[in-house]
Amino acid sequence: MIFKRVGSERPYPDHAMGSREWAQVAPTQVRLGELVTIKDTLDLSSLLAEESTFYGDLFAHVVRWRGELYLEDGLHRALRAALQQRTVLHARVFDLEG
Repeated sequence: MIFKRVGSERPYPDHAMGSREWAQVAPTQVRLGELVTIKDTLDLSSLLAEESTFYGDLFAHVVRWRGELYLEDGLHRALRAALQQRTVLHARVFDLEG
């Protein structure tokens, strides 16, 4: 399996991170097998949304909460990495736990 788990919703509280706040988080490598997705489908309308990493940020957005890494944005990047036989993804990881 590519991801640790495939989810369909955000299990963590709202973090109010916008594009500018995400840009302040330094990217790091994350293993695909440690990620839990919060989307179970790749939706074209959300992929093309203004806040999507498809057009803006070059890095996926991951939220760390209760010891889990949740892939919030960048599912398309993670899938591309997996198809290219890569096991890691460069992502901005926001630690919601503080």
